[in-house]
Amino acid sequence: MLDETNHRVFVAGRKPPTLAILDSESGKIIATLPTAEMTDDMAFDPAGKRIYVACNDFAVVYGQKDADHYVELGRAPTGFRAKTAILVPQLKRYYVAAPRHGQDSASVKVYDVQ
Repeated sequence: MLDETNHRVFVAGRKPPTLAILDSESGKIIATLPTAEMTDDMAFDPAGKRIYVACNDFAVVYGQKDADHYVELGRAPTGFRAKTAILVPQLKRYYVAAPRHGQDSASVKVYDVQ
């Protein structure tokens, strides 16, 4: 994921489960934050200065204080292996696909974003 304005690249890794923020010009690691295993999708909302990472069981939301400082804002439960997601900034919505698991039917979780 890319933040063109601040020249930042966001990379989510599975082992170890981290979110790394890199300077796109120098390649230098600016910050690393814990996330969760089985990360599959990530989105950046430049207007809201938020990063959304869909992981197994929940989505992690990070806030961008400035180009060099990031903080975890919270974790929203999504469902077992619900890690395919899309942010639609025009609707201020984050959609996460939750597969069928046990007695739970497949569904699309919808979250309002700020």
